[in-house]
Amino acid sequence: MSSSRMIVLKSSDGEMFEVEEKVALEMHTIKCMIDDDCVETTIPITNISGKILAMVIEYCKRHEPAVKTKTSPEAATSKEISPEAATIKETEEISPEAATIKETKDFDANFVKVDQKTLFDLIMAANFLDIKSLLDLTCQAVANMIENLSPEEVRATFNIQNDFTPEEEEAIRKENAWAFE
Repeated sequence: MSSSRMIVLKSSDGEMFEVEEKVALEMHTIKCMIDDDCVETTIPITNISGKILAMVIEYCKRHEPAVKTKTSPEAATSKEISPEAATIKETEEISPEAATIKETKDFDANFVKVDQKTLFDLIMAANFLDIKSLLDLTCQAVANMIENLSPEEVRATFNIQNDFTPEEEEAIRKENAWAFE
């Protein structure tokens, strides 16, 4: 497959996104469609808005696999690597990939600094498009949001109604006392 091929994604609100195939392949659902030759011109993504799809595409662009670096010719032909060859190999391995690791971590940290609805929409999109790293990132952001909250605070944060009677809730707390320590 050529990485210069363009794939068109159409969001639920009709917004069109033309992305490189290598970016679209980060979305496992889309990758399966491409691999099965189910893609003609445009792929409709009926349950993801343009705003969220744009964010997902930006995430995939930042997280597309880096091209593997090549070792020097000396290193490829010799079992023992000379100091010069080791220096070349080390330099090539560090350059683009290592320099972007911090940028990627910073990008990820800023990427999930969104309102709660957007975060949940990103979780749904990551799940639907089968982007494991994005799903992990967004779910971790939710976990961080509730890390030190009481059950009552979690209910308030996510607007969850308590459907237990006070007696039922007390019984559950006694049965699972270890969880409240």
